[in-house]
Parts: sequence; structure tokens; C-alpha cells
Amino acid sequence: MSQSATLDQMISQQVRTGSVLDERTLAALHAVPREAFVPAALRSVAYAECALPLAHGKHMLTPLLVGRILQTLAPRRGERALEIGTGSGYLSACLAALGAQVHSLELHPDLAEQARSNLSATGTAGVSVATADAMSWSEPGEFDLIVLTASLPVYQTRFEQRLRAGGRLFVVVGSAPVMEALCIRRTDGSGFQSQRLFETDLEPLEHAPGPPKFEF
Repeated sequence: MSQSATLDQMISQQVRTGSVLDERTLAALHAVPREAFVPAALRSVAYAECALPLAHGKHMLTPLLVGRILQTLAPRRGERALEIGTGSGYLSACLAALGAQVHSLELHPDLAEQARSNLSATGTAGVSVATADAMSWSEPGEFDLIVLTASLPVYQTRFEQRLRAGGRLFVVVGSAPVMEALCIRRTDGSGFQSQRLFETDLEPLEHAPGPPKFEF
């Protein structure tokens, strides 16, 4: 089966059936060649509904989860997006395809360099990748969109505080086997609204604090 046919199958049988129906989201998924962001040895399964492994025990987000993130955040042209955890650069490219200006943070230098290479090879514009630890990153700036590609065992407000008024944050909170995807919206200078989206499972963000341990 050709890559084009496999891509069509991914969108029709995996993403649409997971209630991702927004046409702009589906167009972005169709426009970004996922196989170009997958490790070479795994390109035959680039469009499978699974979390493909990367270096350092990391994984690419599944196509359905990427679709759900994009549909939830609904990026608009010119909006500034902060991505925590670049991975292979695939989600970065999808956000850029929807018009966002993406600043992505990746803890591991080799993953950051590979993501830059992937983005360059696909002609993706509007994405910058910095090697940085999100838990200690302190450069100034506010964003319209923030997405964490790893989970927070315990929710922290550090990321929502970087949202502009009207901004949206996608984050997965909790520990396996119970994790919940949330959308946090900044309504004004100090107000926030939280929307529960769905249950999922993501590896924890490195250096994010875990729940307190009980001692007996």
C-alpha cells in the first residue's frame, strides 16, 4: 500500500473514528508526512495507531492523540505556541501547518537536533526548537497555545501562567493507570477554566515532581 493510501486510511479509520472531525485538523494531518518524522527503521508502521519509540525511552504521540490535541487547541494563524517536549517534531509541524508560530523545548540535545533536521527536510517553517528543561526554563514570554507532550503526575500552574488572555493549554495529569487530558483556558488576567477531555496514558515529563509518598 502506498504512503498516500496509508495516510488516508489513518485519517479515516483511526482519527475520524476517534471523534476528530474538525476539517482544519484533518487537513493538517493530511498535509504533514508523518513518515518523515518517524525513525527510519519504523517507517513501515509510521501511520499505525501506536506510540512509536524514540531515543531516551520517549515515544511519538499516536495519530489519534495528535488529532485530539489539534482539535482541542484549534490553532489560528499567527498564534504563538509553546510545545513542551519536541520529540521527533511531528506535532510541531502539525501546529505550524495550522498557522501557529511554534517555540518547542526539548530536554535531550540529540532529539532536538533530529527534530530540527526533520523539520528542515520537510520544509516546515515557523518552528524553532530549543534544547532546554521545561521545569527550569525561565525565558520571558506569553503564548496563545501551550501543549505538553508528556504528563504531569501532579498539576502545576507554572505553564498556565504563561497563557495570554484567551489562551489554551493542553495537559495530561495523573499517574498510570488513571490519567486525564485537560484543556485549561485563560479567561482574563487571573481567571482560568478547566475542561476535562478524555482519559489517556502518557509517560511523565522528566523532572516534574510526583505525588507525595506516604510513609507508614
